[in-house]
Amino acid sequence: MSAPGKLGELLVSQRLITSDQLKDAMEFRKKNDVRLGSALIQLGHLNEKVFATFLSKYYGITAISLDDMEVSPEAAEIVPKNLCEKHCVVPLSIEKSRLSVAVADPSNMAAIDDLRFIANREVTALIAAESSIRAAIERVYSGSTDDLQKMVSMESLEKEDGPSIHVGADVSSHEVEGGISAGEKPVIRLINGLFVEAIKRKASDIHMEPFEAFTRVRFRIDGVLHEMMRVPPQMRLAVPARIKVMANMDISEKRLPQDGRIQVRTRTKKIDIRVSTLPTILGEKVVMRLLDQGTTTPSLSGLGFDEEQLKLFTKAASQPYGMVLVTGPTGSGKSTTLYAALSELNSPDINISTVEDPVEYKMNGVNQVQMKESIGLSFASALRSLLRQDPDIIMVGEIRDQETAEIAIKSALTGHMVFSTLHTNDAPSSITRLLHMGVEPFLITAALTLVQAQRLIRVICPKCAEPDTQVTVDEAVAAEMPKEWADTFQPKRGKGCDHCGKTGFKGRKGIFEVMYLTENVRNMVIKGSNSDEIKKVAIQEGMRTLRQDAIIKLYRGETTLEEVVNNSRPDGDILR
Repeated sequence: MSAPGKLGELLVSQRLITSDQLKDAMEFRKKNDVRLGSALIQLGHLNEKVFATFLSKYYGITAISLDDMEVSPEAAEIVPKNLCEKHCVVPLSIEKSRLSVAVADPSNMAAIDDLRFIANREVTALIAAESSIRAAIERVYSGSTDDLQKMVSMESLEKEDGPSIHVGADVSSHEVEGGISAGEKPVIRLINGLFVEAIKRKASDIHMEPFEAFTRVRFRIDGVLHEMMRVPPQMRLAVPARIKVMANMDISEKRLPQDGRIQVRTRTKKIDIRVSTLPTILGEKVVMRLLDQGTTTPSLSGLGFDEEQLKLFTKAASQPYGMVLVTGPTGSGKSTTLYAALSELNSPDINISTVEDPVEYKMNGVNQVQMKESIGLSFASALRSLLRQDPDIIMVGEIRDQETAEIAIKSALTGHMVFSTLHTNDAPSSITRLLHMGVEPFLITAALTLVQAQRLIRVICPKCAEPDTQVTVDEAVAAEMPKEWADTFQPKRGKGCDHCGKTGFKGRKGIFEVMYLTENVRNMVIKGSNSDEIKKVAIQEGMRTLRQDAIIKLYRGETTLEEVVNNSRPDGDILR
């Protein structure tokens, strides 16, 4: 067994680390009770793939990747989760007399001895990166993931009971009893169980992707995909077929993409599920978007606005006429912001109408129109009809073309308050986008009151938040945090707990770039200035950029440096 000191000396001799880095890692190892290799990787002194390759050569043991490797359920049943976590190992497969496992530290003979005793078999160790092993452990064992994986066992599918749900493609015309019960077919119980688990975990999407050896099931939670289970190949055709039946889709058509809709009702919730299938070379991929019809619309104050930003947005939204645009990529919370605004403006003396594709949430007291391009009901045609319905406030789901843009702007100029969305990277770019659509500059400045760009960042779990010792002052400054802030900055991270599903994050909040069209900004638009020039003037007028707003939330300890870097573009020289 290699002592940490000897291993460290070997790494130094191979010039993979320096002596100072080894010293840092030894101190970190003692304080945090971790292995030397783990300490080097956590401190950023050594790449874990490089380390795995080094260990493979040093010990003469094969190094493997766990990304697409299927873990045998039989092996997972023999080796308990706590043992895997203790030694950072994960079982791979089991034969009559031998258990194959992936290990991060092949010198850990105590782990091999424990595995040999538990399995009552000889153990073959293979080397894998520690993070890959940790991820595999969570995939195979953690909480509901483990419960989900049990569903793919034919024996358990036929025996276990679970919560009941109702499903139907059109509940008004027919309702199909779909409870998870002993009499149901395995595929029905599996799909119903996935819906129940996705609802419980507040997943926004379910992805089902066919591969040669299995079908991978992933949930998108707080904007990030997490692998939940792997369905065996014998159910590859049955799973999409069952979903297509529920969504009133053509089960015989497997060559073309299809769209459908399912309503799922648990004992306490009603969920609208939008289904999309896509033919791939290995079978049909299914993606389902979950929309909770019982979710109350959040208030504007609960979205993450700072006080000054909220004042500007509320001021613009409460005008008797004009236009407010919310911009950002898909999944950035644009619709949620608009729903929150409409919810606060909704009253018996105001006529509110929306044109949407799709209608994501139903709002009492609001007239909502669903687009149907196949029959000619487009945003533009629906908007023209709405103007004959005596509206006070109009919400257009998205401005996609010149015709819709011109009608929306003319509506704002004729005494209506118009809300809509665009797909642009920042607030000033929305002006450029409208100009490229063919809208005249004088119409834009006359109608547009405010443009807001936004993104969503994950919030650190309050239950397991702890200081993050790995973030340096230089890294914070490189992310555009002011030096005087960086010197007093106390970064945090989520360790991972049951409350947050071991992710370290719980929920998301918005970061915003609110550009009120002041007189100076309007003059820049009339002059035909580009988006960078408009942005520079807007910043001088007091606009906070997306990166600046994200940095403030980072400094407050609400999120991590990685979230800031990944979800907001650097402002660069425009601030200097």
